[in-house]
Amino acid sequence: MKFIDSHAHIYSEEFDQDRAAAIDDAAAAGVAQIYMPNIDHTSIDAMLEAEAKYPQQCIPMMGLHPTSVAKDFERELYLVEEWLDKRAFAAVGECGIDLYWDKTFLTEQQEALKVQLALAKKHHLPVVLHTRDSFDETYALVAAAQDGSLRGIFHCFSGSVEQAAKVKELGFLMGIGGVSTFKNGGMDKVLPSLQLADVVLETDCPYLAPVPHRGKRNQPAYLPLVAERVAALMNKPVEEVAAQTSANALNLFAK
Repeated sequence: MKFIDSHAHIYSEEFDQDRAAAIDDAAAAGVAQIYMPNIDHTSIDAMLEAEAKYPQQCIPMMGLHPTSVAKDFERELYLVEEWLDKRAFAAVGECGIDLYWDKTFLTEQQEALKVQLALAKKHHLPVVLHTRDSFDETYALVAAAQDGSLRGIFHCFSGSVEQAAKVKELGFLMGIGGVSTFKNGGMDKVLPSLQLADVVLETDCPYLAPVPHRGKRNQPAYLPLVAERVAALMNKPVEEVAAQTSANALNLFAK
């Protein structure tokens, strides 16, 4: 079986001591490609270095994470735009709205998301959305901007059946990760209502490790545990989950 990790911060400092081993472990687990979302100007060098060392496995995106949005967010976005103009990336991301940590810069986060949605349209790229405690706010802006050309992923989806239906209506996919394995994660109520065509798999490593590794550093090699949980909840063979979600990711990022 081959898997695609559609969202992984393998370039982060948590992997500085054993990144090569983590990527080898991922390959041994069947994880063929790892898509890397950017955070802000401080993460670009490490992300591109990972791509340079592991070009077949590690594929970068370019964007500004909402928790890095502050008063000076325009400077960050100028840099994002510069990078998108001068080389290829798989997607615009990770971008969106985060109201879990701090609501101080909500207006700035909304403006930054609008700009990045426009950049996704300009460059004909998918957009990878962060929606922590902010599904409604993020969805409203994406829906307003959707003219048929936007596509992408609601990363780390953990919403309701109704919210899942809204994502599908937008023509977006849902990124399913370690939360699906959590006892109280809520995805046992949502995944049975979805089709495999609606879903991609992700780890979001080093965060949100699936059971039985919850609370420890996550890594791409744990992606098959997510696939097994999705297979169980959707009553599908894990081989079908691997094949369909990988095809979904490759189709999205390759356009």
